[in-house]
Amino acid sequence: MTERHGRITGWGMYVPDRVLTNHDLEQMVDTSDEWIVTRTGIRERRITEPGETSSTMSVEAAQRALARADVSPNELDLIIVATSSPDYLTPPVSSMVQDQLGAQRAAAFTLAAGCTGFVYALVTADQFIATGMYDKVLVIGVEHLSMAIDWTDRDTCVLFGDGAGAVVVESSYQPTGVLSAELGSEGKDWDALIVPGGGSARPFREETLAKREQYLRMDGRRVFKFATRAMTDSTLRVVRQSGLSWDDIELIIPHQANARIIDLAVRRLKVDPAKVMVNLDRYGNTSTASIPLALCEAVDQGRIRSGDHIVMVGFGAGLTWAAAVVHWQPEKVDEAPILVEDWPIGERLRQPVTRLRNAMWSAGVIVRSRFQEASTALLLPLYTWQGRRRRRRKQRESKEG
Repeated sequence: MTERHGRITGWGMYVPDRVLTNHDLEQMVDTSDEWIVTRTGIRERRITEPGETSSTMSVEAAQRALARADVSPNELDLIIVATSSPDYLTPPVSSMVQDQLGAQRAAAFTLAAGCTGFVYALVTADQFIATGMYDKVLVIGVEHLSMAIDWTDRDTCVLFGDGAGAVVVESSYQPTGVLSAELGSEGKDWDALIVPGGGSARPFREETLAKREQYLRMDGRRVFKFATRAMTDSTLRVVRQSGLSWDDIELIIPHQANARIIDLAVRRLKVDPAKVMVNLDRYGNTSTASIPLALCEAVDQGRIRSGDHIVMVGFGAGLTWAAAVVHWQPEKVDEAPILVEDWPIGERLRQPVTRLRNAMWSAGVIVRSRFQEASTALLLPLYTWQGRRRRRRKQRESKEG
């Protein structure tokens, strides 16, 4: 059976026109531009206008991605919308997006995994393509967080913004798209980032609304500690699993939550900050939308070119994390027939060979160091005996002389 891969062929983003700056927030809550920038790195964010929702923003981003991929909505097999802020609890926002796009033949579902949702959705799309079930999948990351923010709480209202990003993923027999991935959850800290009211545990009632439980609440310390560890560890693992070296990675696209989190992760990874995409200063934390927004801007700015390898890594409510190494080659190619010299087996073999070479190098270092320690310990008595023998011989020779 021929191996199938998910090639990203189109990308698109949408953010509302309305800009909310730190100076605007100074008029709303007890805060300052200096305080916000120092602690978060955010200078402004986009906020929806009346009538804009998660579905409308999704459609805007999706239409741009479809146009770039030269794919019509009727060609789509599946639509995955990753979000924590749908238009309604039910129906799923994915069905609304399907209708607004006119993608009559596409299946559609909504995926909720917090800020990691886009990477979860991208990996899911890749798996549907790898199994042969679908050929063309639209993946959207969107958030309308301004509707869930308590604008009297300076700890949270300064952080978040609205927006949407989308990619089109198509089947390919070339080794491209997601090369390695890791999805994870640390559910013991489920309440570190939460909207307490509105679900089945605490439905909307007078008491719920009086306590303002319909708004987002966050334990910043727990989230910060988790985020820096999860980002660092998962990035290391997926790069290692991909069979690539760090020199092969052209760009890292982290979840745009907080500049301090990103800076600490970059220092721990010991990577050049120039290889890390950051745009949270202009959009704030857009949760599920942050990685696709940063991806689209990085491509449009020329920071990602065809053939590049990138890392997408995020963390979020749950607490969840997700990371993926992605080969970026959006051009559609004629894949049949494939000449022997162009057969992708070379690329497929290169990755395990690189992993083997790295493993052998590491093992060689360990073996050599341990052998040196062991040989030194074993030969020390011999060296000592030989030294004593030479000294006694010299003593005899000096007496005879």
